[in-house]
Amino acid sequence: MNIPSELKYVKSHEWLNYLEPDRVRIGISDFAQKAMGDIVFINLPQVGDPATAGEPLCDVESVKSVEDIFSPVSGEITAINEKLLDHPELINADPYDAWIVEVSEVTATEEILSAKEYEAFCEQEG
Repeated sequence: MNIPSELKYVKSHEWLNYLEPDRVRIGISDFAQKAMGDIVFINLPQVGDPATAGEPLCDVESVKSVEDIFSPVSGEITAINEKLLDHPELINADPYDAWIVEVSEVTATEEILSAKEYEAFCEQEG
């Protein structure tokens, strides 16, 4: 399982890359994209929308199901990865390069896990 050590994670299988102390990029983990199967569509939020920790941020449709992607932080969405609108399969190809949104003015977070803590959590989930 691919779990880059420089990123942070949450138990709902999203990753965070802190670009600045109050600005993060968010995506889904390798574990999550494998569980979903081939991703065929993503419904992205709009720049300027609020993000709320623990609440749905967007949804992803795969050949298996439609899954909510939860925001691990609260703040304002300041960028979306527009490449994913035409090529959602990029998430399957490289989930750590295919970030979904950037959130700035981060004010709250879900429980944040290190790569080692996240790996142990994934092993428990099977």
